[in-house]
Amino acid sequence: MENKKCISYGLEHKTGVIVSHCYQCGKCTAGCVLAEEMDFPPSLLVRLLQTKTAENDNCVLGSNAIWICLNCENCIARCPKEIDIPKIMDYLREQSRHRKCINKQSRPVVAFHSAFLQSVKYTGRLYEIGLVAGFKARTFRLLQDVNLVPSMLAKGKLNILPEYIENKQKMKKIFSQTIDKKEK
Repeated sequence: MENKKCISYGLEHKTGVIVSHCYQCGKCTAGCVLAEEMDFPPSLLVRLLQTKTAENDNCVLGSNAIWICLNCENCIARCPKEIDIPKIMDYLREQSRHRKCINKQSRPVVAFHSAFLQSVKYTGRLYEIGLVAGFKARTFRLLQDVNLVPSMLAKGKLNILPEYIENKQKMKKIFSQTIDKKEK
């Protein structure tokens, strides 16, 4: 009987992706531009999920691979069973954050992701200076790349003040219905 607490059960229930359909041909890994950088390449990650063991689930959720995946969809294009690995990665990232088991190497990626979403949430679009400030505050890399700012400002590459969309309430509503709801 399938363990309802394992990641695969929630994954299949929430996303509709059935990892047991994968027969480990390896085409996803062969087409992945970041496979060599990953601690678990896509095919191995799916295999670990197929085992439905708590130990392997913890390995997957604590991996760096789920955070460095680009969601480029090369894996889906190559997969004979059309296993949606980017959808799997999104779900695993959500679970990794929820269970507080983010890989130490991945923390800057998560900090960037959070800063990006915060910028979009409050302005409706990307505000680069707000993104960088949010990222640096989260990672304590305060002086990294600071020497680039004057030339970027002089060239008009950075706006001092953010641009806002016309109806910020719509953006806030989208966040309250999706991301904010998941965090509760």
